[in-house]
Amino acid sequence: MLDARGLHTFYGSSHILHGVDFSVAEGEAVALMGRNGMGKTTLIRSMLGLVRPRMGTVTFAGVPLSALAPFRIARLGVAYIPERRGIFPTLTVRENLLMAARHDPSARESWTLSRVLQTFPRLAERLSHLGTQLSGGEQQMLTISRALMTHPRILILDEATEGLAPLIAREIWQTIRALRDSGMGIVIVDKNFLMLSQLAHRCVVLVKGRKVFDAPPAELAAKPGLRAQYLGV
Repeated sequence: MLDARGLHTFYGSSHILHGVDFSVAEGEAVALMGRNGMGKTTLIRSMLGLVRPRMGTVTFAGVPLSALAPFRIARLGVAYIPERRGIFPTLTVRENLLMAARHDPSARESWTLSRVLQTFPRLAERLSHLGTQLSGGEQQMLTISRALMTHPRILILDEATEGLAPLIAREIWQTIRALRDSGMGIVIVDKNFLMLSQLAHRCVVLVKGRKVFDAPPAELAAKPGLRAQYLGV
């Protein structure tokens, strides 16, 4: 469904991605892994048009993305939850959700306001709160819910549970698992190898902007030396 080939991305003269291939099949969950600064976020941003690769191609469901603006890529069914969440601090929870609502009669599942509030009941209690009045966990719930309001075919989460309390993180993991089980494509960046290994169909590891591993998580779990070398776990 999402397919990137031979991506070379630069920031100025700094060569960040070195010919990276990355793909996600329909309904597949892929864990994008690596230490800090290895190119994970740059790869995501390169696929979404937020950074333009100098070389390489990206397609989504067969549609070339290289010349498309990020908002047009989003309309194709790609939802992105950035590391810093990107909620609108001066809008209420209700306004943050409704501004993202998109009608898509072809969507496999309908994500309405009532449905996302059923998914995260805590948000239903805070509909009139501003974004700045939410805890970090509530902000992450809001960001995921807002993404779902666009009826995505694939959900990309960068640092999905970083800095969250264990109980909130567990709730986020449960939701991501349910989305995967519903057939939604998932790309997830997180430092929790145990949870990623239970969730993902494949693990892709980047080291200094190069893909060094791409296989089911059981293969990485069985190689503690590689985990220590590539991930420090």
